[in-house]
Amino acid sequence: MTAARGAAGLHLSPIVAGLWRSAEWGQTLSGRVRWIGQALDLGVTAFDHADIYGGGEAEALFGEALRVTPGLRERLQLVTKCGIRLVSEAQGVRVKHYDTSPAYVRGQVEASLRKLATDRLDLVLIHRPDALMDAAALAETFTALTREGKVLHWGVSNHSVGQFALLHARHALATNQIELSPLALGALDDGTLEQAQQLGLRPMVWSPLAGGRLLRGEDETARRVREAMRPIAQRLGAPLATLAYAWVLRHPSRPHPITGSGRIEGLREAVAALELHLGAEDWYAIWTTAAGRAVP
Repeated sequence: MTAARGAAGLHLSPIVAGLWRSAEWGQTLSGRVRWIGQALDLGVTAFDHADIYGGGEAEALFGEALRVTPGLRERLQLVTKCGIRLVSEAQGVRVKHYDTSPAYVRGQVEASLRKLATDRLDLVLIHRPDALMDAAALAETFTALTREGKVLHWGVSNHSVGQFALLHARHALATNQIELSPLALGALDDGTLEQAQQLGLRPMVWSPLAGGRLLRGEDETARRVREAMRPIAQRLGAPLATLAYAWVLRHPSRPHPITGSGRIEGLREAVAALELHLGAEDWYAIWTTAAGRAVP
C-alpha cells in the first residue's frame, strides 16, 4: 500500500490510525513502539491525534514512543486537532466551548509539538466549528505557523460546506474530517462530500465503524444493518469490519477512514478493505437498510 498524495503536497496513507482512545489501551512503552512499527509495516503511516484525547495524555504517550526510537518520526505523518476547551478547574475553564483565537491555536500547536516530540506537525485541524471564529485572524495564524515550519498543512473537522468555504477562501485547507458510516449517513446529503470532490480534497472519516456500534450495538438500527451486511460480507469473504471500511472507501471523494483500535488486527481489517471491491448494488443495499427506505 502506498501513501496517497493529497492537496498541496499532503501525503496520508489511505488508512489512518486513530489515537482517540489510545490512553485507555494500556500499552507499555515497548508495546506502543511495537504497535507503531506494525502499523507502518501494514502501510498505515498517518496517525490521528487531538490535544484533548485521553485528557491530554494521548499525544504524550505517542511522543514518548517517538523519543526512544530514533528515525521513527521520519517514517510517519502526524495529524492533530485543537480548538475544543473542556471544563477544567486547573485551567479556569467553567464552560465547555470552542476557541479559535490566534493565541489559543498557537499555544495548542506548541503544546502538541512538545508532547509529540517533533519539530513539525504534518496536519493540524480545527476540531469543531467555532461560532466566534475570526476567519481572517485564524488564517493569519495558519500562515505564520506554516512559515515557521511548525505546521505543514491545515484543515478542519466537522465543518459544514459554508464553514469550510469561509476559511478555505483565506487559507488553503487540505481536508475536512467528518463522520461517515452505515450508521451515520448525514455526510452523503449535507454537501460536504460534493465539496470535497469539487475541490479535489480527500476527506478524512472518523468512526467508520460507528464507534464499534456497527459491530456490537444492540439497538434496532445497528442489528438491522449488521444483518443486512452479513450475507454480503460472507459472499465477499470478508469480516464485517472490512466490509464497513470498504463501504466508506467506495465513495468517489476517496475518503481516508480512521481506525480506532489498539489491536493490530483492527488495522489489518481496515487495510484489507483497500483490496475489496464493493459493487454499487451492494453499497446501496447497505444504504437502503441503514436509511430505512428505498431510493426514490
